Amino acid sequence: MAIDASSVRELRDRTSAGFLDCKNALEEANGDFEKAGEILKKKGLAKAMKKGSRGTPEGRIGSYIHTNGKLGVLIEVNCETDFVAKNDVFADLLKDLCMHIAATDPMAVSRETVPQDVIDKERKTYSEEFKDKPDNVRDKIIDGKMESFFKEVCLIDQPFVKDNDRTIEDLLKSAITKLGENVKISRFARFAIGE
Repeated sequence: MAIDASSVRELRDRTSAGFLDCKNALEEANGDFEKAGEILKKKGLAKAMKKGSRGTPEGRIGSYIHTNGKLGVLIEVNCETDFVAKNDVFADLLKDLCMHIAATDPMAVSRETVPQDVIDKERKTYSEEFKDKPDNVRDKIIDGKMESFFKEVCLIDQPFVKDNDRTIEDLLKSAITKLGENVKISRFARFAIGE
């Protein structure tokens, strides 16, 4: 099927993918925009996964102070080049992350950065709560409770406050796809008066 330039441009406007990627996706989907969008999404996530292993020596510090002056957030987000760190997409990502942290108060960036003593305490609490259950059932319940715990306290696993259908990890993968570079959240701090 021949794909005209206006169709490619329309898909490109919708997805921010490259011209050639849009053309190939439309050809593969026989002109169906929805299918082409799904194809691009899958390819974009695959590219993001490959880029996820590359180093991130550059980046920026983002900040947010709530209008009442009683809540503030600092975040360090890293990328591969200074050029990307100065990009508007990167700046928007920093703003979104800061506002999300202000709203949700996560404990850690990822599961790997949650202190082990906190994990052990949480597991012990669930173990005592379900001590009357058979071992195999109790273990499954505890695993499920821990999964919920991580989704609540780990920034990467939290649903994005502006779009609950996406997690912060999805937001990062989208940024990686748009920017063409690896992007990582290194650390953050949330400050609130009285806390």
